[in-house]
Amino acid sequence: MYDVMALRSEFPILDRILPNGKQLVYFDNAATSQKPSFVIDAMNGYYTTYNSNAHRGAHTLADEATTALESARASIASFFGADPSNLIYTSGTTEAINLVAYAWARRNLVEGDAVVLTEMEHHADIVPWQELSKEIGIELRYVPLDLQNMCLDMDAFKHALDGAGLVGVVHTSNVIGVRNPVEEMTKLAHQAGAKILIDAAQGASHERINFTQLGADFVTVSAHKMAGPTGIGGLLATNEVLSECGPFLTGGQMIRSVSTDGSVYRDGSALLETGTPRIAEAIGWGAAVEWLSRIDFMEMHAHIKRLALMAFEGMNAIDGITVFSDPRRPDSNGTISFLHEGLSSEDLAMLLDEGGFALRTGQHCAQPLMDALGVASTNRISLWLYNTEEEIQSFLDHLGMVCERFGT
Repeated sequence: MYDVMALRSEFPILDRILPNGKQLVYFDNAATSQKPSFVIDAMNGYYTTYNSNAHRGAHTLADEATTALESARASIASFFGADPSNLIYTSGTTEAINLVAYAWARRNLVEGDAVVLTEMEHHADIVPWQELSKEIGIELRYVPLDLQNMCLDMDAFKHALDGAGLVGVVHTSNVIGVRNPVEEMTKLAHQAGAKILIDAAQGASHERINFTQLGADFVTVSAHKMAGPTGIGGLLATNEVLSECGPFLTGGQMIRSVSTDGSVYRDGSALLETGTPRIAEAIGWGAAVEWLSRIDFMEMHAHIKRLALMAFEGMNAIDGITVFSDPRRPDSNGTISFLHEGLSSEDLAMLLDEGGFALRTGQHCAQPLMDALGVASTNRISLWLYNTEEEIQSFLDHLGMVCERFGT
């Protein structure tokens, strides 16, 4: 049985009382999740007992740090059904996508090749390709949103694949919460001769993504959205595409040998990591996946869906509220974007914050999707494993009061 209260007890921040005396209700999980004590303690343990640089010393602390760093890599890779050699540590999804653009695309795409993106993409999966287009003349194609069904236009996607060298697609939208058919898109991309990059920043916290079974060439993830620390994420990449990469950043760990005449680089994933590793963050991420491995993701998903449906139905019953997500879809998670016709998104967010509700407002780093929806911004609640029905009901009560008092 899914015991949400037992899970909540492991997240110390959820007990916080805000400066205005209100109990914190955290609905901003798509931006970053909260961290259980298990993760916090693992990182504190590194700093208090064996803080040292990894892969650089022969003393006891250095050996312990190196072992912990690589043990975390093995745990994280295993969580995603991958081999440790296929996981490159990055600062997060944004750096991971930029890594693909610099280390792989600049060496394997040429002028006239097409990169297929979608209107759902986060800016992190748009801007690097726009820069590459300026540099080498690749063509960018954007798959539109099917506004009637709030999903991608798959017929348009199939047409866009002609002559494509790479597809970049978000696993799950950070605005409307819909999960894209990434398995089908991967097969179609490969049939067309294109590689595919899947931005799984949102998806990794809601389902167990198996990199090997999915068959994508690149998958990017961020630790901080899945109970891990900020400042670290990863690129999962196949051996084939790793063999086609050149260096992204140079110096330090990615070097095999250096002389005044030149340098020899390491192979595979080692080529793409340089400098002092993110040791504490990797240890924290390793602890996060260990903690998440105890969770039944099917039960968690069912719990989040119940909450999302409760919020969706309640919000639709409030005069003036327009909801842009549809959690009734089987391919949706707990992210719901909405607006009030008489209140700006910023004003509504501040009024909700006064009630203790932490949620996101703005363009969500997805301005093309905002344009497709015909709005400048939205408010967004994003639910995760520790949210409760009581929090949803208190949110609906407060939202209803705010709209009645200030929305006319």
